[in-house]
Amino acid sequence: MAVHLIGNSDQQVGRVIGLDHVQLAMPHGGELDARAFYSGVLGMVEVAKPAHLSLNGGCWFEGGGARVHLGVEQLFVAAQKAHPALLVDDLPAVVARLEAAGTPFSEGKPLEGYIRGDIADPFGNRIELMQAVPATGLPAQTSTSSAT
Repeated sequence: MAVHLIGNSDQQVGRVIGLDHVQLAMPHGGELDARAFYSGVLGMVEVAKPAHLSLNGGCWFEGGGARVHLGVEQLFVAAQKAHPALLVDDLPAVVARLEAAGTPFSEGKPLEGYIRGDIADPFGNRIELMQAVPATGLPAQTSTSSAT
């Protein structure tokens, strides 16, 4: 199927302008494990679900500009290919926290501008973690020091 763009996409009305959140599935009763992992290990903040949406369980988390919603799926199957990619500011620090919590980290294949790798949440959902790096492939310095 050929797709033809009509007009200039910068001036087009009715276009995608961003991403609000990513939804991952979890099994019934997994909220405590979700909180321990997403808040306790990844450092995201749990935000309250609207009352009318909380009846079915699940949890919502935010960190930086990322929003992850976990919803209960009765016939739950973990997402092993489809995944969110969360940006982090210090991948080695996050990996150390993951390892201390018993969550394995698998280093990712090279991708220009990033160091990255994969983890699984407590339910087996794949999550990619990415840190932007300069062209050298080393993490950017977060502080500066002056020579005296």
